[in-house]
Amino acid sequence: MSDLNVHDRRPIDLLLTRRSVVANLMRGPGPGDEDLRSILEAGMRVPDHGRLTPWRFLLIRGEARYALGAVIAKAFRRDNPEVDDARVELERQRLARAPVVVAVISKVQKEHKIPEWEQVLSAGAACQNLLVAALSLGYAAQWLTEWYAYEPLVDEALGLAGEDRVAGFVYIGNAEAPGDRARPAFDDVVSEWDAP
Repeated sequence: MSDLNVHDRRPIDLLLTRRSVVANLMRGPGPGDEDLRSILEAGMRVPDHGRLTPWRFLLIRGEARYALGAVIAKAFRRDNPEVDDARVELERQRLARAPVVVAVISKVQKEHKIPEWEQVLSAGAACQNLLVAALSLGYAAQWLTEWYAYEPLVDEALGLAGEDRVAGFVYIGNAEAPGDRARPAFDDVVSEWDAP
């Protein structure tokens, strides 16, 4: 467990204080199989109009983080031949920042009557549920969609087919509790609609 003391808090308190932890600050151990299963099952309990399950979860942990990191480094070198080896190595280590990374794959059924937008939103909701579930168990988590979430070589390595897309990589580990960041002012983002 991390230093994020959350076990004596109400669910609303978790939501009101939820904070991503930068993956670079994470360390092991990550969640064991029982906690990881709970996190993933929470990720599955999202709005899903039509019960399409328009997302899948790929676990990337252990040596798999380095194998996929090699693909990331190869793609980065291909697109940036002028960069030095240190920068390529930084890209190679992207997935090694946390003990567990969950790739959330958006699997839209374009020909279905449920709008594509709703299916994509369901994948985003799955990412958010993973974050909140990890926090509720005392872990640190961050949802990232860095450049490699859009890289065809990475898609191929992950076995994505057709229109499948990476909705995000959710990093899970342990870390010190972070300070909060500035949030929008309530009145700047909340208004009441009045009928004309």
